[in-house]
Amino acid sequence: MDATVLIVDDEKHTREGLRQALEDDFDVYIAADRAEAMELLKNERIDVMLTDLRLGADDGMQLIEAAVALPQAPVVIMMTAYGSVDTAVEAMKRGAWHFVTKPLNLEALDLLIKRALRSRKLELENTSLKRQVEDRFALDRILGKSLPMQRVFETITQVAPTRATVLIEGESGTGKELVAHAIHNLSGRPKAKLVIVHCAALSPQLLESELFGHEKGSFTGAMERRIGRFEQANGGTLFLDELGEIDASIQVKLLRALGERTIERVGGNATIKVDVRVVAATNKDLAGLVADGKFREDLYFRLNVVSLHMPPLRQRKEDIPTLANAFLRELAKENGKPMREIGPETMQALTAYNWPGNVRELRTAIEHGIVMGTGARMLLRHLPATLRGEAPAPTMHRPLRPGAPFEPAASPVVLPPDLSIEKMEIRFILEALQRTRQNRSEAAKLLGISRRTLQRKLKELKLADDLPDSPD
Repeated sequence: MDATVLIVDDEKHTREGLRQALEDDFDVYIAADRAEAMELLKNERIDVMLTDLRLGADDGMQLIEAAVALPQAPVVIMMTAYGSVDTAVEAMKRGAWHFVTKPLNLEALDLLIKRALRSRKLELENTSLKRQVEDRFALDRILGKSLPMQRVFETITQVAPTRATVLIEGESGTGKELVAHAIHNLSGRPKAKLVIVHCAALSPQLLESELFGHEKGSFTGAMERRIGRFEQANGGTLFLDELGEIDASIQVKLLRALGERTIERVGGNATIKVDVRVVAATNKDLAGLVADGKFREDLYFRLNVVSLHMPPLRQRKEDIPTLANAFLRELAKENGKPMREIGPETMQALTAYNWPGNVRELRTAIEHGIVMGTGARMLLRHLPATLRGEAPAPTMHRPLRPGAPFEPAASPVVLPPDLSIEKMEIRFILEALQRTRQNRSEAAKLLGISRRTLQRKLKELKLADDLPDSPD
């Protein structure tokens, strides 16, 4: 396929003369003004654009800005009879690749266009390679060779390039947010346009404002206009985590946003169009909530265009060695520890455990082992007490299978005879903080209490001063 060159000049003799001079080597298009040039740029594959600085009533600088902003931007060479250093610098700032002055040396121009084409080819190859690396990285962060995970990878790869809404279901700690990242990174939408909202962390009023924004004065404390997450994600992906927690009023607004692709800010009347791809995640049984009348059926069907179930770790135990060794490499480096391997007895304990907290709990256990170890090998004694059988595993609510009701995992509780209620509280709080890497909001959630209650308990039990600052 011949390289394509677009010549933009308001003087007919100039553009026709350049076409005749260049058409033996290139496939040449011509345009007399900015509108005609933009029409060709949008509908044809243009490799190089050669444009005059003066285009009658139009400004060639503005054409450069518009051209280089296109998804398939051409290499731009500006030509002018009004050459100056300042003009050249301004053209480069606007995105021009090179700058030439009239009268043109046709032989030199031919060589310059060929150089521009080589530059464009190299840039396209680099972009393609970068995309391949990013796409591979998007899936490589989700580890697993088991059959359930292969099904997950297949679904991600198939659904990511589409506009379809995706509902990711699975227990806490299975990696639903990593899947959302992978879907976005493979979607072709701008990498910076992934916006995440943790729905359970906000009250209904705050969540409504967070999602849709608000106008100044729309409620007490609304001191200025706020742009919501839907508007922030325009052109990209909005990830709604813990969607099963939202109340009925937000469900209505979300249904409209998904169906009509429009939103209204709280306290506002303007209808705002948005192009947002929604990926939602939940550890709740949404179908069960629909049956109980706690979640809108129409919204459920809007969200459940493509359903992706993340299997719990206990259903893919063959992935545990892969995950454990990956976490070992990452966290040993992060913690400045020389640990390089996991002992056979230790790996056996990791594989035998049922992991109610899933991959997140495994990662925490490996970090515990790294911190408590001293040598190059992680031994059984370095693991948390739950994995050594010296403490009961935490009770987690989980679905037994996709779509099944959530039931508590049974585990016997054996208490030492000298353990007081205060000591039990301290033990559970410290364990929760350890599991959440000192994130107090997450720890409170794990304990089933509010963050404020946890803060009060830390003060009452005189633990606050001895703990590191929370990352949240």
